[in-house]
Amino acid sequence: MEEFLQQFINGLCVGGIYALIALGYTMVYGVLKLINFAHGDLFTIGAYLGLTLLISLGLADHIGPVAGIFLLSLMVMGLVAVLGVILERVAYRPLRHSPRLSAVVSALGASIFFQNAVMLIYGARFQVYPQDLLPKIALNIFGLYIPLIRILVLAASVIMMLALYLFIQKTTIGTAIRAAAIDQKAAQLMGINVNAVITLVFIIGPALGGFAGVMVGLLYGQIKFTMGWIYGLKAFTAAILGGIGNIPGAMLGGLILGVIEALGAAYLSIAWKDAIAFLVLIVILIVRPTGLLGERVAEKV
Repeated sequence: MEEFLQQFINGLCVGGIYALIALGYTMVYGVLKLINFAHGDLFTIGAYLGLTLLISLGLADHIGPVAGIFLLSLMVMGLVAVLGVILERVAYRPLRHSPRLSAVVSALGASIFFQNAVMLIYGARFQVYPQDLLPKIALNIFGLYIPLIRILVLAASVIMMLALYLFIQKTTIGTAIRAAAIDQKAAQLMGINVNAVITLVFIIGPALGGFAGVMVGLLYGQIKFTMGWIYGLKAFTAAILGGIGNIPGAMLGGLILGVIEALGAAYLSIAWKDAIAFLVLIVILIVRPTGLLGERVAEKV
C-alpha cells in the first residue's frame, strides 16, 4: 500500500506538469480551433531560459532558493509569453482565414524552427540544472517519502491551475475569453476585441508552458532540446483525455495521465511508461472521443 501511495503522489507531481502544458493546448484550441504544435517547444525554451537565468543571475544565492525559484519562474513566464505573442503574430494570424491545414503546417514549421534554434544555441547534449539549489530534505508521512522539490512542483502546479480557472470563470476578461471561444463574430458584435483575446491566450498558454519547463528542470535535473516533443504529445493526450477545449478537463486529464504513467512504470515496466500514455489516448478516442468532461463546443442555432 505504501508503494502504491508513493507512486500515486509521484504521478500527481508529473501530472501537474502535464496539466500545465495541456492548458496551453486547450486554450488555443478553445478560441481558434487550432492545435498549437509549437507549444511543446515553448515549454522546452522555458526550461533552457530558466537554466540560463539561474546560472547567470545567481538568484538562489542572493535572495534564497524558494524566493529565487519564484522570481525565476516569473521571469521565464514573461519571456516565453513574449515568444508566444510573436508566434501568434507571425505564424498564425496571417493564416487565420486560410484553410485549417495551412495553420497546422505553419505550427509544425514553427515547432521545427524552435527546436533547431535551441539546439544551435545550447548544443545537442543534455543540459544540467544545479542540484544543490534546494536542501535535500523530504517529508516522511506514514512511511511516504516526499522530497521537497516534488512538494513545491505539485503545490505550484495546483496553485497555477486554480488561479487560471478562477481567472477564466470569475473575471470580466475571462468572460470575454469564454465568449470568443463560443462564437468570435458574436463576441465582436458585443464589443469584445477578439484579437486582444487571442493575444491574451497566447500569453497565458506559453507562460504556463514556460513555468512547466522550469519545474521539469528542477525536478529531474537535466533537460534536452527534443524534450518538448514527448512532453507536448503527452500534454496533448491529457487535453484529449479531459476534453479538448475544456480547461478543467485539461487539469484533470494531466493529473490522471501522470498517475497512470507512474503506476504503470512501477507495476509493469518503466520501459512501457511512454507507451502507456498513448495507449490511454487510443482507448479514450475509441470509448469517449470527447474526453472525460466533454469537448467544449457550442451549438449554434
